[in-house]
Amino acid sequence: MTATLVAQNLAGGYGHRILFEGLDLTVAPGDVIGVVGANGAGKSTLLRILAGVLAPADGTVSLAPTDAFVGWLPQEHERVEGETVAEYIARRTGCAAATREMDAAAAALGDPSLAPEGTDPADTYSQALDRWLASGAADLDERIPAVLADLGLPSGGRVAEDALMTGLSGGQAARVGLAALLLSRFDIVFLDEPTNDLDLDGLDRLEAFVRGLRGGVVLVSHDREFLARSVTRVLELDLAQNSHRVYGGGYDAYIEERAVVRRHLREKYDEFADKKADLVARARTQREWSSQGVRNAMKRSPDNDKIKRKASMESSEKQAQKVRQMESRIARLDEVEEPRKEWQLEFTIGAAPRSSTVVSTLNSAVFRQGDFTLGPLSLQVDAGDRIGITGPNGAGKSTLLRALLGRQAPVEGTATMGSSVGVGEIDQARSLLVGDAALADAFEALVPEMSSAEVRTLLAKFGLRADHVTRPVDELSPGERTRAALALLQARGINLLVLDEPTNHLDLPAIEQLEQALESYTGTLLLVTHDRRMLEAVQTTRRWSVDNGQVEER
Repeated sequence: MTATLVAQNLAGGYGHRILFEGLDLTVAPGDVIGVVGANGAGKSTLLRILAGVLAPADGTVSLAPTDAFVGWLPQEHERVEGETVAEYIARRTGCAAATREMDAAAAALGDPSLAPEGTDPADTYSQALDRWLASGAADLDERIPAVLADLGLPSGGRVAEDALMTGLSGGQAARVGLAALLLSRFDIVFLDEPTNDLDLDGLDRLEAFVRGLRGGVVLVSHDREFLARSVTRVLELDLAQNSHRVYGGGYDAYIEERAVVRRHLREKYDEFADKKADLVARARTQREWSSQGVRNAMKRSPDNDKIKRKASMESSEKQAQKVRQMESRIARLDEVEEPRKEWQLEFTIGAAPRSSTVVSTLNSAVFRQGDFTLGPLSLQVDAGDRIGITGPNGAGKSTLLRALLGRQAPVEGTATMGSSVGVGEIDQARSLLVGDAALADAFEALVPEMSSAEVRTLLAKFGLRADHVTRPVDELSPGERTRAALALLQARGINLLVLDEPTNHLDLPAIEQLEQALESYTGTLLLVTHDRRMLEAVQTTRRWSVDNGQVEER
């Protein structure tokens, strides 16, 4: 069915902190609204409120019709222990919940004592059946194998729907998440970072799916190319200005219009500030003239020259009146608040002395990971190389990185690392910072040469302040863990930088700052990314394409 969602005067946040308020938004059929803003601006909170998962602090969210089928897909894949691929897809598509509701309604239809008091079992069953049919649960089991196979997820001769989700790689889990989206039949869908971990083929499929939907879509993404190709409007949550604004047109139009809006806000404030400063200066001058006039009148006028004295005093009173008029004009000025500067992540990548000329070498090397084989490979990474690495999920990119870093021994051939190689890494799982230790303690253990005060100061530069550094690492958001990993790059001296999907979970300003930091980085770089704009922005000297266990230089 076609459905429309209307949010009015919406406010949301967490704890006692309100992140946004007074927000109005209409999501009509065919709308694709991209929500952008810095980490912590409330993007995921807004999606939860719109999807009915979280209650708003204020305002209302209404659906027309009220029984529209709404889907919310969070950025974390929420892999449940013991859950199979098919069960995961049923849960993500809403089919599992719809099936449970229909089974309960059917049981109550057979035994009315099971029905909630005051309800008609027949009506309840009719509504549950309609929802079950609308969810696509009736033929979901028949549709799953074809979609998984189309996405390249068969397991030997059998389809992978019986595989456990906890046994899949990050890329495979992302593909299954994409399969769930392709199999869903939501009237309105809310997507939180749907591009994370998807390869280029997956991104193309996701874009085609989003553009082909008849229903409304609200999505959060930091993939600039995906936003440019998909969204029809942009909702910006501006944390610095504590404001929000909907921009018509696509993402590139939003970038241009936002720059114009911000320039006009600055010009308006500058005009106000200049006018106020001028009036204040003139009032101060008039005040000084008035005071000086009174003093001069008292000095120069003898007591018996009352006429001159009166004239001087009247002149001074006129000056005082001008002062009061000037102050009145200042008071009547419409106050214009100064635009606050956005928090910016400004960092550099710590440099170590140059490594040996040859950083890493693979000679007819073969690596095996379960049933997967990478190689044989003969590759060499030289000091100063900047290598961009691309390829589909499951092609062997992460295995290749482990091989080049000497973390996985070859079953055939040889692999050697050069001398004096200082490695800095952001891996796909952000595994350097995990566990239940407080962030400050976990970070300090990795850089023991830094004092506690220095660690906290550094983390604060990356937007990780007092309420972050005392929390267990595992309770931090993916974006916060990524910023902590970036802080490690600044704290350590490195000459080999390895980035595996570094833009996942980073907000747009941080991604752009990372690109700028890479411009000035002079060491060796291994960059694995599916962010198409980052591949264009970051200068590379070599390109490797990984596919089917082989590496081709382009």
